[in-house]
This record gives sequence, structure tokens and C-alpha cells, in this order.
Amino acid sequence: MTSPEHRSGTDRVHEVAQSVEADIYINVQGDEPLARSEHLDALLELMGRDGVQVGTLKTVCSFAEIADPNSVKVVTALDDRALYFSRATIPFDRDGTGTVPYYKHLGFYAYRKPALDAFCRWPESRMERTERLEQLRFLANGVAVHVVETPYDTVAVDTEEDLSRVEEILQRGGP
Repeated sequence: MTSPEHRSGTDRVHEVAQSVEADIYINVQGDEPLARSEHLDALLELMGRDGVQVGTLKTVCSFAEIADPNSVKVVTALDDRALYFSRATIPFDRDGTGTVPYYKHLGFYAYRKPALDAFCRWPESRMERTERLEQLRFLANGVAVHVVETPYDTVAVDTEEDLSRVEEILQRGGP
């Protein structure tokens, strides 16, 4: 439905935003087949806050996913703005306490049109190219990405094993 030339989901949403007028645009990444209405509700509530141009979700990262590069981690400031997204294990537990909380980024985004327009004007940032994470373009250009926590985890389909897990969940009637 959108151009095959786009390099990211954000570019696709931007294309839609050129012909569909809305206050908020939601992007559910294609590898998130276990999306729930609660994910969208959380995003819309987040976007209702003053000054929020870009929003996304996080959930507690399972132990198995902490070191998995297919599971993107996010670290946030006290005001819930993203400090960084990475495929690496962040934050690093230097003292090995085992008490560091890890959060997994979920592939759900919400945008206001000015943020989408700006995103598409900027070139890919070095961080974005290195991590292959489009949301880093916003951070590199000084745009806050606000993050809200959800208790509803998902399984992003990045591998054959992920696909099998999702099929099992769906066969059981989940998520």
C-alpha cells in the first residue's frame, strides 16, 4: 500500500500522513503480530500529554532476552524520555549485582505530523545505521521519544523460533 522504496516503517507512516489527516499516527511494526488494544490505548494516553511528539512502548525484559540482539533494549530518563535504544545489553551491570532492571522496546510508535515530516528530512544518523534502529534518528536530532511501560509483552517475529512461539500462542487462543 506504500512505496517499496521506504527504508523504515516511519517512512511508510509519513507517506500515509501526506494523504490522511490526523492528530496522531500509529505505527505497529509488521513483526508484532501479538498487538493488543491495550498497547494502542497506552500509546494514545501517552500522546495526550503536553509536548509529546513521538511515543513508544517498553516492557520488562525477560532474562532470556537481555543478551539477545533481536530484542531491542531501551533506557529511559526519570521523565520517561528515551536516553538510548540498543540491541546490546543496556544498561551494563558493571558490578554484576543482578538487580539492574532491563526493559525491552516494543515495536509500537505514535507520532505527530511535524515529527514525521522532520524525520523524513533528516539523513540516517550514524547510530541508526550502526544499530539498524530507526528511532535513533529522532534522538540523534534532539527529538524526545517518550516511552510508556506496558505489562503486555509481545513476541516480535525476527527468527523461525519466534514464528513458532507466536504460532503456539495463537493456537492456544492468546495473546
